Amino acid sequence: MDIDKIREEFPILKQEVYKRPLVYLDNAATTQKPRVVIDAISNAYCTINANVHRGVHHLSQLSTEGHEGGREKVRQFLNAKSIKEIIFTRGTTESINLVASSFSEAFFNEGDEVIISAMEHHSNIVPWQMLEGKKGIKLKVIPITPVGELDMEMFRSLITERTKLVSVAHVSNVLGTVNPIEEIITIAHSHNVPVLVDGAQGAPHIKVDVQALDVDFYVFSGHKIYAPTGVGVLYGKEEWLDKMPPYQGGGEMIGKVTFEKTTYNELPFKFEAGTPDYVGVMAMTEALNYVEGLGIENIAAHETELLQYTTEKIKAIEGVVIYGNSPHKSGVISFNVEGIHPYDIGMLLDKQGVAVRTGHLCAQPLMDILGIPGVVRVSFALYNTKAECDKFISALQRAIEICK
Repeated sequence: MDIDKIREEFPILKQEVYKRPLVYLDNAATTQKPRVVIDAISNAYCTINANVHRGVHHLSQLSTEGHEGGREKVRQFLNAKSIKEIIFTRGTTESINLVASSFSEAFFNEGDEVIISAMEHHSNIVPWQMLEGKKGIKLKVIPITPVGELDMEMFRSLITERTKLVSVAHVSNVLGTVNPIEEIITIAHSHNVPVLVDGAQGAPHIKVDVQALDVDFYVFSGHKIYAPTGVGVLYGKEEWLDKMPPYQGGGEMIGKVTFEKTTYNELPFKFEAGTPDYVGVMAMTEALNYVEGLGIENIAAHETELLQYTTEKIKAIEGVVIYGNSPHKSGVISFNVEGIHPYDIGMLLDKQGVAVRTGHLCAQPLMDILGIPGVVRVSFALYNTKAECDKFISALQRAIEICK
């Protein structure tokens, strides 16, 4: 990949912060947008903006074609069997909540179990905890090893005849660990237990084939893969989605409405009440085209090179502790500096033009396990460079000097 050429396609990277060139290393929180995505948003509003599915006029037809073309693009991106298996949501969080609500209504009884892991984002913890109170289910947690990997032997022991679902992250947003989801799915399916995979940190960096994985549900957010905020995807096997009741009521998800009874629309529209973010979907289509044009394997190789390069340089700094040392990592480094609060490091890096994430990263239970209040997180994207990594290291060293 020609990184210099790629960087020219991201307007925001040209700006300065505190009179210094921006070094953006907070990509696990959200990625920046290439010009083709920004132009897609502008073009949609300037040329074809009209509500989808319901209008017979020209603009509505064009808008509908763009929206449903986006569904086919996502189907191809994930290699799903059918567009019926692609549900548009506002993002990973809503996708997980949709499954938690609808799947539990159809299949959970008091005393049933859901297995998650110790490294989950709050969005894959709290919805299941809410069901503990509503449905009386039990939440079980796969522990992690000292290097930040799932304890697979413990996972096997957690499954019982009451286990109804396993829900785990593809990639940890804190540790960077790439979890063995193929093995998890195989083990769960041997007990006839379906699996949901949180792909928020997986889909932007790893080629996902839902049929090859045989995963039951896979979710991701557009804004973490160079698309706009407020749009995301739930992939679900048709056999499960058919049996699950609607998540919300309103327009589009209905078949026929009377005051006595309502029938529901077919898939995928059964789960898409109200006006969708059709402009966001069209822009996400361009983002996925952009990623595929570069090659997700090429992107992953570039990010892995940056990960390894920066990890070695961080390790050489006295007093730095890295959390998550699995050999199977994606482009995330979380660390602390002994005796210095992560917030202070983040603020001092910001003053030098370097954007990172600090805090508990929406993973407070994991922070409790690690015995820390939070971390500093560096996360990479396709447009980052080794020169930026060097600037980050220099800024980090300067921050440490100031704090001593």
